[in-house]
Amino acid sequence: MPDFPRDGVVAVVKRDCPTCRLVEPVLAQVPGITVYSQDDPTFPPGARDDTGLEASLALDVETVPTLVRFAGGAEVARTAGWLRPAWEELTGVDGLGAGLPEHRPGCGSRTSDPELAEELLVRARGHTLASRTLELTALEDEAEALYDRGWSDGLPVVAPTRARVLRMLDGTTRGPGEVVAVVPPNLVPVTVEKVAINAVLAGCRPEYLPVVLAAVEAACTDEFNAHGLLATTWGAGPAIVVNGPVAGEIGLNSGGNALGQGARANSTIGRALQLVIRNVGGGRPGGVDRATLGHPGKVGFCFGEDEAGSPWEPLSVSRGMAAGVSAVTVFAAEGPRGIADQISRTPGSLARSLAAGLRSVAHPKLPMGFDATLVVCPEHARVFADAGWSRADLAAALAEALTLDPAEIVRGAPGGLMIVHAGGGAGMFSAVIGGWVGGTAGSTPVTREVVR
Repeated sequence: MPDFPRDGVVAVVKRDCPTCRLVEPVLAQVPGITVYSQDDPTFPPGARDDTGLEASLALDVETVPTLVRFAGGAEVARTAGWLRPAWEELTGVDGLGAGLPEHRPGCGSRTSDPELAEELLVRARGHTLASRTLELTALEDEAEALYDRGWSDGLPVVAPTRARVLRMLDGTTRGPGEVVAVVPPNLVPVTVEKVAINAVLAGCRPEYLPVVLAAVEAACTDEFNAHGLLATTWGAGPAIVVNGPVAGEIGLNSGGNALGQGARANSTIGRALQLVIRNVGGGRPGGVDRATLGHPGKVGFCFGEDEAGSPWEPLSVSRGMAAGVSAVTVFAAEGPRGIADQISRTPGSLARSLAAGLRSVAHPKLPMGFDATLVVCPEHARVFADAGWSRADLAAALAEALTLDPAEIVRGAPGGLMIVHAGGGAGMFSAVIGGWVGGTAGSTPVTREVVR
C-alpha cells in the first residue's frame, strides 16, 4: 500500500496526457503536494514513480490528472481533470494557473488501459487460483495449443487465462475451493474453480456460472448415472432445462429456435457441463464414451422453459421445486425430432398425435423402455389450455395412448416422460427428445436449485 500523507494533497498524472502537461506549473504552486506519475518518474520533477500503478489502483483513479485531499488519514475531497475553481477549493490556494484556460478535461488513467486490464485484475486479486498454470510459447497458436492438449470438444475454445477465470468466479458467491461434485467416469472431485475454468473454455459469461454449477451437481448424482450414459453405445448425452428467474436474467432462449443455435447462454452452458465431464472426469469419445453414433447436441444441449406463455406450472415445480426458485433439470437426451400436427383442434386428438411421435423413441416396439422429453410448442399448448388440460391430464392421456397390446411389445419396461413448454409462437410443431433407458437400469432426470 503506498504511503499517502495523513494530511495533504495527492496528485496522479502522466506525461502522455496533454492536460497533465498543461497543469505542470500549477502543481508546483500547491504547498506540500505529493505527485505520482503513471508513465514517467521524471514528470514532473520530484514526482514519485507510479509506473507499477500501485498508487493509482489504491486511489481508484480513472482519469488523470486527479487531485485527492487527505485529512486525518482519510480521503475528504477529490477532483479530476483541470477546473480552476475546483482545484482552488480542494487545495485552499487562490490564483492557481494564471493564464491557463478555466477548464480542460483529463485523459484516461493507465489503470483503464485495455492492454493492462488482465494484468491489473490478477494483481488486485493476488494469486488466488489453485490450478496449475500452463505457459504457451510465443509461436504457439492459442486455439491449436488447447486442442492439441485435449481440452476441446472439437470446436475452438476460449483460453482460460488467470484473469478470465477470476472474472468467471465473480459470477458466484461460492468459494473457489468448494467441491461441487465427484465427476464420473474417473470419480474426480471438481471444485468451483475447475468448473469455472471449463465454463471459460466453453465461452460462458460469469453470470452463467451458477447454472453450470447446478447442472454439474445434478449430472454427477447416482440417479442421473452419467457414467452409464457415457459408456452406453446408445447416442444420448446430458441436456439441461432451466426454470425460474435466472433464465431470463442470463438471456436463455425459450422461444423461437430454443433448441437450436444463436443464444450464447443456450450454446455454452450445456457445453461447459460436457467439458467438465471430459476434462475433469475423463469422459471422452473413444474412451469411456462408447456411443455408436452420438448426435450434435452432445457438444452441449441447454434451453429454457417458456414459463410466461405456458398453460402449466413450470417443469421444476412439477418436480418438487418451489415456485419462483431458479432450477435446472438434467436429463438424458438424443437429438430432437419434430412432430407436425396442424389439424388437431381437440386435446384428445393432439395427444394421440404426440403419442404417435413418442412411439418413435428407440424403436416402435420399445415405447416404454426408454425415457423421453416432450417439448410442446405454444400453438399446440393453446389447444390444451383452451380445454383446461393440466400437465397431468396430458401425461395421463399420453400414457393411455401409448398402451399397446403386450403381443406388440418385444421388450421394454415402464419409462419416464417429461413435458416442457418451449418454442416460437408460430408453427404447430412440437418435438420429441428421446432419452435413454429409464429408472435404476439407466438414467433418471435430476433437478437442482441454482445457488448464486
